[in-house]
Amino acid sequence: MEVKIGVQNVAREITFESPQTADEVATLVDQAVQTGAMLRLNDEKGRTVIVPGAVIGYVEVGVETERRVGFGTM
Repeated sequence: MEVKIGVQNVAREITFESPQTADEVATLVDQAVQTGAMLRLNDEKGRTVIVPGAVIGYVEVGVETERRVGFGTM
């Protein structure tokens, strides 16, 4: 699912695809913002995105969708 993180005083947002569920991301964001700790999320390529919880402006979590294979129409 797509995750977008807005950082305070930074013009560009951080955007990446994450294998984590929306609930997992929300829980980690809540903990990081409340405690000021680092927010650590994984992307689909195995990299880790780390953002200080104190500077998070917003987090937008996309809808979980199944990946489709093939050329079928719907």
